[in-house]
Amino acid sequence: MKSLKAIQVLAKIGKVLSKIIFILCIVGFCFCAVGIVSLAVGLESFKIGDLTVQSIIEDNSGLPVQMMYLYMAVSMIFCVAEAVISKFAEVYFKNEIADGTPFTLRGAKELLRLGIIDIAVSYGAVILCAIGTAIAGQFVSGTEEMQFGGFSSVGIGIAMIIVSVICRYGAEIREEKAEN
Repeated sequence: MKSLKAIQVLAKIGKVLSKIIFILCIVGFCFCAVGIVSLAVGLESFKIGDLTVQSIIEDNSGLPVQMMYLYMAVSMIFCVAEAVISKFAEVYFKNEIADGTPFTLRGAKELLRLGIIDIAVSYGAVILCAIGTAIAGQFVSGTEEMQFGGFSSVGIGIAMIIVSVICRYGAEIREEKAEN
């Protein structure tokens, strides 16, 4: 039963990490929203010596203000997507810990759902950002440099789907032994 204890420890770590990622996504979303509002309100009014805060940000980032808006909007979308995925992961880990084993039909079904959600939400965010960037590209130059391929986590989603099949098989064997 050492393996089961190790699985349970990993599930507890997964639950904690999922919760931390969820909180960080909310914080990231809020910071991006504050950044957009700050740029919209006008950082030109805030001066440090002869320089405005907006000019300092533009000089250090090397980006025009319109691109900063776009990067923050894209970041907000990715934060929401990752928050959704991490919340579903937290629910899965919480239920797995309560069950005491990953080899339950409910757990396998939840893991399958998590894998599908991971693929769908991450691809949905990438597609949404690509469409928004393409539209913004009609008004702002430099948008073609933005890349979103690294965000989609299809490999992780597929792995979750495969593991869910293994867990379902384990649950079926467990039920057979309980019947006998």
